Amino acid sequence: MKLLVPVAFGLEAVVKRQLRKLGYDRAPATNGRLAVEGGWEDISRLNLCLRSGERVLIELASFHAGTFDELYDAAYAIPWEDWMTPHSEILLDGKSARSALAAIKASGGVIKKAIISRLSDKLRLKTLPEDKERFTVGFSIYEDEVSITLDTTGDSLHKRGYRTLAYTAPLKETLAAALIDMTYYFPERAFADPMCGSGTLPIEAAIKSLNIAPGKNRDFDFLHWPCSDKAAFARAKEEALDSEIRNAHVDIFAGDINEDAISLARYHAKRAGVDKCIRFKAADMKDFASARDHGVLITNPPYGERLEDEATVRETCKALGLMAKSLPDWNVYVLSGFPGFEKAYGRRAEKVHKVYNANIECGFYCYPSKS
Repeated sequence: MKLLVPVAFGLEAVVKRQLRKLGYDRAPATNGRLAVEGGWEDISRLNLCLRSGERVLIELASFHAGTFDELYDAAYAIPWEDWMTPHSEILLDGKSARSALAAIKASGGVIKKAIISRLSDKLRLKTLPEDKERFTVGFSIYEDEVSITLDTTGDSLHKRGYRTLAYTAPLKETLAAALIDMTYYFPERAFADPMCGSGTLPIEAAIKSLNIAPGKNRDFDFLHWPCSDKAAFARAKEEALDSEIRNAHVDIFAGDINEDAISLARYHAKRAGVDKCIRFKAADMKDFASARDHGVLITNPPYGERLEDEATVRETCKALGLMAKSLPDWNVYVLSGFPGFEKAYGRRAEKVHKVYNANIECGFYCYPSKS
């Protein structure tokens, strides 16, 4: 099967490296998706182990369609009866750009009509209850070229299952994992986030250090499909569990000035199974210090979305820059959506990666150590 992994803007190279580590050396990119070949065991491994992809899709067909009739005929030709049952709940999720079929809702309606007609004809049924397992059929139309997919994942892969309580402006787990992979962090080094909020960055650092499969504690849509290979998933999960580094010695610090945030971060870390790997402390970022000569500091300070916040944000960035000067041999990385970050921080970054956090354009500012 051709498998597609949608990737958030700016993270393509990171996810390619993650795929390579999982054994997928070839993963060409098209329209924000990385493609690999595989079967049910690969679908299982990708859903369980991929740290920064958005989801895992099976591409059922790709074809040209400039009219609704062409779209219907090509969608009807797909052997839906090999995948679905009369009870399958069919959902549509699509997008279109630079195409004659610009009406997304109408295009989805045509595709669903084709699916229902095909299933009714092949299974010789007049009604389909749609009351059981979920199938999300995706369609992407670009310059009249259509890709039809099935979403094996369900809820996005950033939903690891450990973050159950809300906190101000949480960082997506998949983005946090990608940012960590864009740094010089590895388990033997100290790691710190002195403004950790609900703890996503230090938790993801611990998950990486212990080689924990991010999706090991969650459910996936394909596990409920009658056509899927449950034994393949069991093998992939056993492989993932056997690969965990349970006796790893790591030095990870999570701090925040807000005691409620620290309490929440500790709770999420416990749910993720990594609370014993992280030192939590309610403390002001300005006071952070370490006895370790070398380490990696990654943090995501508040950006400020109202004009009255700007002065506070600027002062926070300035204080962060002053604190970083006391760690000359540490690698410092900051995710910020504040346009004046570098000026406020007091130093131009060696490299800035453009990424999006909750639809906010951000820079990932990199200050590697010179030693």
